[in-house]
Amino acid sequence: MATRTKRRSRASGRREHDLLGTKVVPSDAYWGVQTARALENFNISRVQLCHYPDFIAGLAIVKMAAARANAELGIVKRPVARAIERACREIVAGKWHDQFTVDMFQGGAGTSTNMNANEVIANRALELLGKRKGQYEFCDPHDDVNCGQSTNDAYPSALHLAMLLSNGRLVAELKRLVASFRAKAKAFASIVKMGRTQLQDAVPMTLGQEFAAWANSIEDEMRALLVVERVLCEVNMGGTAIGTGLNAPRGFSTRCVRHLAAITRKPIRLARDLVEATQDTQAFVIYSSVLKSLAIKLSKVSNDLRLLGSGPRAGLQEIFLPAKQPGSSIMPGKVNPVIPEVVNQVCFRVIGSDLTVTLAAEAGQLQLNVMEPVIAACIFESQMLLMNAANTLRVHCIDGIRPNAEACRAFVERSIGVVTALNPHIGYERSTELAALAMRSGKGIVELVREKNLLSDAEIRRVLDPKAMARGGATPRKRR
Repeated sequence: MATRTKRRSRASGRREHDLLGTKVVPSDAYWGVQTARALENFNISRVQLCHYPDFIAGLAIVKMAAARANAELGIVKRPVARAIERACREIVAGKWHDQFTVDMFQGGAGTSTNMNANEVIANRALELLGKRKGQYEFCDPHDDVNCGQSTNDAYPSALHLAMLLSNGRLVAELKRLVASFRAKAKAFASIVKMGRTQLQDAVPMTLGQEFAAWANSIEDEMRALLVVERVLCEVNMGGTAIGTGLNAPRGFSTRCVRHLAAITRKPIRLARDLVEATQDTQAFVIYSSVLKSLAIKLSKVSNDLRLLGSGPRAGLQEIFLPAKQPGSSIMPGKVNPVIPEVVNQVCFRVIGSDLTVTLAAEAGQLQLNVMEPVIAACIFESQMLLMNAANTLRVHCIDGIRPNAEACRAFVERSIGVVTALNPHIGYERSTELAALAMRSGKGIVELVREKNLLSDAEIRRVLDPKAMARGGATPRKRR
């Protein structure tokens, strides 16, 4: 009976060992014993590393650059280094991602993630060398794939690279959203409406100006995301455990970073103080704060869209949002602004994640911050959510918005806010009296100006033309 059990174990898996003993790993798995332990230990979020392809690519790029540097220094044999690089290229291209199965939330400062990568790359490299998985004497996860590295430099460097990759995708999505707003700004340039401050009538503007302002607001955040890439381009490769470079061969840091820059085509550079860089997580704090700023802007725009589309009979309804789904299980005919609503929710999540990043960054002690996995989980999720939200807002809302020109014009004609344009011509005090009289009497501003003979008809047309007000108003005349 014991013999049959032993044979069954050999048939169903391979035996691997580590510090804690021996485990059976599935025969078809590219990951090994340390990944197996992580799968047992960290069933937390059930969001696996493979949920974020750019993160997997970032890990593979780090290992590829390290393999090149080690081959040049004669530390890893060139055939082995070439096999490691081929395995990494396959991973960057999207293969073997299903083997990156560790939970994003994990203890150990990212060691489980680093070993998941080391084991997958080593076992694929073994296959490329004509060997079987687990024959680590020919390509070892530690001695070859992780050569010259520690989790404490490889893991945060991979995070930086992955965030750069995802940031490029986010910026591209924001560009498309900005273009959509600008197209509407051009289409709505001639539609005059009332501007509002503190939810009260202010002065006239055009609907095009409103959409252009949203485009510019989001474009500002897009530029900030590009500027902040600079802090992500600094890495601590070669610092190993605490930044002193123990076990890294001389020249490894500069060679590895040079290869990282060549592979990514980004200005990757080595931190000037590797001890400081190994314990520091401020780059993540800075980048997360920019994501939060973008979330605030997107949420504000979504609030405005919901207000301007409110109605249909008892709200503003200056724009028609695309109808995406029935809005109520009890009220027939109701259609809700579900797209701006979901964008709001994404933004709330991103803002909350920024607080988590802040607290995790503060929680570091001495030469390392062990909280980097939760920082990674928050930032990668925020990037993904913002990308998806920007795409959803553009495709399902902005592109389909139609103006309600009649409602916009009616609000302008009824508004007392146009009285502001009279300030330079009749003075603030007389304008205030006119506004108060209009409120009491229900008469319009133009009607009262004529009754009191404050301006000629030609001056009324010039001064109180809503389109002129939207352009800044008429040149003031000398008051009588």
